[in-house]
Amino acid sequence: MKVSTRKTTLQIDDFLDLLNLATQLGDQKWQKEILRKLELHISNLTN
Repeated sequence: MKVSTRKTTLQIDDFLDLLNLATQLGDQKWQKEILRKLELHISNLTN
């Protein structure tokens, strides 16, 4: 696995971990913020 791929995978995993935590805490505002940032991150990867 390339370093850049590994870094991207870790970043996405970090976002998903935070999303899981926000869900467990029931913090919908935080969930939406995390999802927005994750979508932006993924969008930047595909451009």
